[in-house]
Amino acid sequence: MTTATLAGLVLIGGFVLLLLLRVPISFAMLLSTLGSAMVTGTNFSVLVRQMVDGANNFSLLSIPFFIVMGEFMSAGGISEKIVDLANLAVGRFRGGLAYVNVLDSMFFGGISGSAVADVSSLGTIVIPMMVKQGYDEDFSVGLTVTTACQGVLIPPSHNMVIYALAAGGVSIGTLFMAGLLPGIALGCGMIIMCMLMAKRYNFPKGEGVAKGEGIKILLRGILPMMTLLIIMVGTGAGVFTATEASAIACVYTMFLSMVVFRSVKLRDVGQILKNSLKTLAIVMTLLATAKAFAYMMTELRIPAAISNGLLSITDNKYILLLIINVMLLLLGCFMDMAPLITIMTPILVPVVTNPAIGMDPVHFGVVMIFNLAVGLCTPPVGSALFVGCAIGKTPIERTAKNMMPLYLTMVIVLMLVTYIPDVSLLLPRLLMGYGA
Repeated sequence: MTTATLAGLVLIGGFVLLLLLRVPISFAMLLSTLGSAMVTGTNFSVLVRQMVDGANNFSLLSIPFFIVMGEFMSAGGISEKIVDLANLAVGRFRGGLAYVNVLDSMFFGGISGSAVADVSSLGTIVIPMMVKQGYDEDFSVGLTVTTACQGVLIPPSHNMVIYALAAGGVSIGTLFMAGLLPGIALGCGMIIMCMLMAKRYNFPKGEGVAKGEGIKILLRGILPMMTLLIIMVGTGAGVFTATEASAIACVYTMFLSMVVFRSVKLRDVGQILKNSLKTLAIVMTLLATAKAFAYMMTELRIPAAISNGLLSITDNKYILLLIINVMLLLLGCFMDMAPLITIMTPILVPVVTNPAIGMDPVHFGVVMIFNLAVGLCTPPVGSALFVGCAIGKTPIERTAKNMMPLYLTMVIVLMLVTYIPDVSLLLPRLLMGYGA
């Protein structure tokens, strides 16, 4: 056995073994990387430099701003105003609360950029409302969890920032614009599924909004939605970068929460920043260790071996894309998004951009994030599913079983996004001149 083969086994095998032993992902990547480096004789100072480079990037400044923005949204009760706005639009129809749930996630996800933040903020409001009105508990939780995945597609999304950096040469603003239509398509797919289920299971009819309240709800709901407009219009028109947009949107959200709605007091800011720092520490540690892990994989030519292996199976790009989708879906069931994006992007981007497939890296970024978003709501590691079931007090196994129609909807939309590039690339081409 060659040194490179042994080092590869230590790197991959050690990582998998440590995950099975429930070692945190960051430490699993770090320990397996150190073990592999000892086999090859790689100087540890090289790995330290890689870890520093993984966390030291100007574009990563957008991540803390987006995280703080999401925390202020949650603490400021802005999710309630978004629920009221969606209820004003579609709440009066049969199955109205199901449609409200989908629209809430579309709006709030486009502001927070996090599926877990979406579930934890909106779930505490919408799930009890749906159960009280007569909806099945498992359906209420399942719909909240699956629609939350729109949050990682509709900008802003810090996972898109991570992909753009891992892929190299991909514009964050272009990636934000590319995720918008797929996120809306997923929401439309969920609404269609809810319409079919509303007829079959006779969902209750919504009560709508009391007279005279519509204008107030509209005005209160429009202000938070301006956050998404700031990010999309600003980056799309080239007024400012994605990092600058994140800072402006963060300040705007703080202004709404503390001055306009006055739902966040000055004494609350410390706890909000503390929660943000906890999340940021996890994300940055993952990025640093994943960078060193990816470096060792590249040194051992693991990405090239996987690329050659996939291309040797078939030269049919449709089959290759299906294989990659299945692989990402399975990986997403067992690992979180950030480390998977950092590890798998250097492996798969050379495969999909190979002339045999000829896939655009921006398009693939949306496909990859969509795949891994499905993993957020599937057992055994789906963090959004865990949060939703905790809020709804439902067993994970039973809820996942009753989510099959919703999973099917997600997979159908995923296939459309995968095989029809314009779903992702139309807006970047029209609004940003991408690929011209």
